[in-house]
Amino acid sequence: QVQLVESGGGLVQPGGSLRLSCAASGFTLDDFAVGWFRQAPGKEREAVSCITSSSSSDGSTHSADSVKGRFTISRDSAVNTVYLQLDSLKPEDTAVYYCAISWGGNYACWDQNEYDYWGQGTQVTVSS
Repeated sequence: QVQLVESGGGLVQPGGSLRLSCAASGFTLDDFAVGWFRQAPGKEREAVSCITSSSSSDGSTHSADSVKGRFTISRDSAVNTVYLQLDSLKPEDTAVYYCAISWGGNYACWDQNEYDYWGQGTQVTVSS
């Protein structure tokens, strides 16, 4: 059965760091584009970062301008997990962060409409 489980969220002070995990079971993450998205209360869900399939594409990464240079997406194929390293966190980064997979979205992995399956989300709160 396909399953995506996000973890690693929590409360952190501005300037702090968190490492989010997206653990997959029932399929191989290498075969999909994987994206991190976030949604704050009262706002639309937005793309944060994504990585393309390493088997059907080139495993390239993409990040939104708002997080570029602060967040890093990576894949550990050995444990079938994609990570999002969040550094230099700001209060405006506060949101529920979701992991999702896309079979056909390798060439537009930043487009949430390309995604087929979503995890349950993990809360990130940045506050002093």
